[in-house]
Amino acid sequence: MDAPPPRSPARCLWTAAVCGLLGIFVLVLVAVPWQPLLTWDRDVADGLHGSAVGHPGWVGANEVLTDWVWDPWTMRALLALAALLLLWGGDWVTAAWVAVTAVVATGVQNGLKAAVGRQRPRWPDPVDTAHYAAFPSGHAMTAALACSLLLWLGLRAGLRGWWLRAAAAVAVASVVGVGFTRLYLGVHWPSDVLGGWLFGVALAALAAAACTRWGPARPGRDVPLSGRG
Repeated sequence: MDAPPPRSPARCLWTAAVCGLLGIFVLVLVAVPWQPLLTWDRDVADGLHGSAVGHPGWVGANEVLTDWVWDPWTMRALLALAALLLLWGGDWVTAAWVAVTAVVATGVQNGLKAAVGRQRPRWPDPVDTAHYAAFPSGHAMTAALACSLLLWLGLRAGLRGWWLRAAAAVAVASVVGVGFTRLYLGVHWPSDVLGGWLFGVALAALAAAACTRWGPARPGRDVPLSGRG
């Protein structure tokens, strides 16, 4: 039997706190900078770039995935579609919560990039280019935020069984996949992707906890913090 969705925001708050603190920890190591992390970043980036240079076909496939399938604007479009469906169903509060979360996440992402100001990898033979600062990865952060929010909305809507497992598999593949594309194309360091994942999940979990606490109750699914009584 599948477990029911959380009946209080406690689990979401715990996820937000853990991922947020880990994200800040990675940010500090990047900003210091901590040499073992930089060495790991360089070793991974060098290995993947060497593979990319020798496999132009794989480069093209990764470019399609990162520029179209898992592009941040594709992720935002999915959230916008979810918000429209919520509006159509009369749940305008949750729709507004999803829209505001997407806007706030974009602001947080750009603020972190400006504050850290990390340079992207530079190669004598680049296979792709990207602009703006490196940390955190906008692709990774937006994918993690969008996929986490969409899964949460699916749980609220009663998604269970095979459909829930399939949705979770697609979400995980998307989040992991977009991170890999950014590394394979040589436009991010591994810690950029890791930081993006952590901050994206943290913001999604925080939004879910807040909406569960202060948003509209859904009969049979969301219940007050005080319990059924």
